[in-house]
Amino acid sequence: MIPRERVRNIGISAHIDSGKTTLSERILFYTGRIHAIEEVRGGGKGATMDFMPEEKLHGITITSAATTCQWLNTQINLIDTPGHVDFTIEVERALRVLDGAVMVLCAVAGVQSQSITVDRQMKRYRVPRLAFINKMDRMGANPFRVVQAMRDRLQLNAVLLQYPIGSEDQFQGVIDLVEMTARYFEGDNGENVVKKSIPKALEYEAQQARDKLLDTLSLFSEPMTEMLLEGEEIPSALIWQTIRQATLTLELTPVLLGSAFKNKGVQNLLDAITLYLPSPVDREVVKTAEFVSLYPNPEDPLVALAFKLTVESFGQLTYTRIYSGTLKAGDTVYNSRTGQRVQIGRLVRMHANKREELKVAVAGDIVALLGVDCASGDTLCSAEPFVSLEGMFVPEPVITLAITPKKQEDSDRLSKALHRFQREDPTFRVSIDPESGVTLISGMGELHLEIYIERIQREYNAEVYVGTPAVAYRETIGQRATFDYRLKKQSGGPGQYAHVSGWIEPTDESFVFENRVVGGAIPKEYIPACEKGFRETMQSGVLEGYPVTGVKVVLEGGSYHPIDSSEMAFRSGSHQALEGAIAKAKPYILEPIMLVEVETPNEFMGRVQGDLSSRRGLLLGSETMQGYTVIRAEVPLVKMFGYSTDLRSLTSGMATFTMEFACYRQVLTVK
Repeated sequence: MIPRERVRNIGISAHIDSGKTTLSERILFYTGRIHAIEEVRGGGKGATMDFMPEEKLHGITITSAATTCQWLNTQINLIDTPGHVDFTIEVERALRVLDGAVMVLCAVAGVQSQSITVDRQMKRYRVPRLAFINKMDRMGANPFRVVQAMRDRLQLNAVLLQYPIGSEDQFQGVIDLVEMTARYFEGDNGENVVKKSIPKALEYEAQQARDKLLDTLSLFSEPMTEMLLEGEEIPSALIWQTIRQATLTLELTPVLLGSAFKNKGVQNLLDAITLYLPSPVDREVVKTAEFVSLYPNPEDPLVALAFKLTVESFGQLTYTRIYSGTLKAGDTVYNSRTGQRVQIGRLVRMHANKREELKVAVAGDIVALLGVDCASGDTLCSAEPFVSLEGMFVPEPVITLAITPKKQEDSDRLSKALHRFQREDPTFRVSIDPESGVTLISGMGELHLEIYIERIQREYNAEVYVGTPAVAYRETIGQRATFDYRLKKQSGGPGQYAHVSGWIEPTDESFVFENRVVGGAIPKEYIPACEKGFRETMQSGVLEGYPVTGVKVVLEGGSYHPIDSSEMAFRSGSHQALEGAIAKAKPYILEPIMLVEVETPNEFMGRVQGDLSSRRGLLLGSETMQGYTVIRAEVPLVKMFGYSTDLRSLTSGMATFTMEFACYRQVLTVK
């Protein structure tokens, strides 16, 4: 077993088209995991980590893929995550279980919309990261501008550990500012890293960059500060140690340079992963209600988190991170959420869609379990007291489509597909329209739902009719309101009686219930029924029937009848009480607002801005670069359907855009 100090659980995350999967392919090649390099759009077998047919067809990563490789004496458990915002849940649950991450940025585009989302996710789970500025060979590459954008837009203390030797089509290699040597990448696939002296023409710039690096690092190391004041040479070991310590405490983001496609700089990144990113020993685990430290000791009781699952023909495949203890094939463990016993059948280590059989896995490992019935986010434990690990943030869907089977024989296959996809993806929701009885699917964007429709047709051979997209509106309240509702029904036999009183008020959370009943005015056994009734009301608002959000319900009092009161009575009474209170609380409708980022040639900037404004867009600003402009705006989702076609028409097909959910905002009319 490899010592836990020499294990790295890392993920690669970035904005779409920054080169994550290309970088992952090189990492697998240089570590000896694969023996031939395939490209994302190379026309061959396709990149190793993009194994789904839809990924090969669209040329994007759709689902996160895991693998394991070795670099020198370190085991790297790697997860390649999607860059498209529609599949953000894949990034979310990967970062929840990883110890460190590599944020990939384009040397030309720099910090983009999804870069901001990924940064927010890394900060949410306090994941230390390295930054890799990729595509240094592209026209317009400027790593210094990217580092400044990381500081300005992401508020990261980003520091360059390398200085480029050339750029654009003249990019040849990098200067290591720690050892002050030039690194070149020779051979057919850049497999030979050659150290040379720094080119004379770059000696001054490299020294200036090193001085700036040491000045920043001295803030985290008293010995380094003293040595700088004394004019002494700083040893490389002290620099590495200081970078590592500041990275682990999230006070520093080391930045490296390269071009994965041109096979330059990837080995340096692997060195940095082993030097600066944390091992399982360096990380703490957060419990739901309190902080608890789990040391990755194989001898301790088992604590593991099921963070992702896929349903396949042989059963469920559950991706699991082990935080403490040891797990063996055949073990019996407990699901802390349900309290049920779980039998572990087989253990496998994933390499994209291939599996390697394991007999045992220990703390710090990321493995997959076959045939285990559990939900994403469940904690598996070997003994009481059960530990319940912190869950993961799941964003709400913003777009809905109606789908109906074309033929009767497609109905069962469609039902199986939807049941499976809903289990696998927490952001994919299925519901039935109560008026028409039509099946509705909801997700994070048009592409998200388009991929699932393709999979329904390919994997389940079910043909479906697809309706036009609909926006996922919400309803909320504008002020505080009270309720005092008495349900009293008598129909000859046992009656129904429930009396609830309290108030509601706006909140930033989706729904909050607070019980302030004292003195037994409502018996304790009826309180859960009250909460259930309140939650049912949140499913359909009083204005247009949209789900309700942002409501805090305080149950303060009430009364009961010893014979006629029941759980059903209090559930029904609470439902009607909250419905009446919402109607008095100045309810209004919310619409999803999208953060849109358009990259367009300069000559079309005015057209694009005018078009965004005509869509009720709020222009946030623009950034002009060599020959093109990046425009950022907040636009209602309802106005963005079909935008890709309109943008192509406006800009002769030369502009691109990305879009992600920003917030919900009040709308006066639904159109």
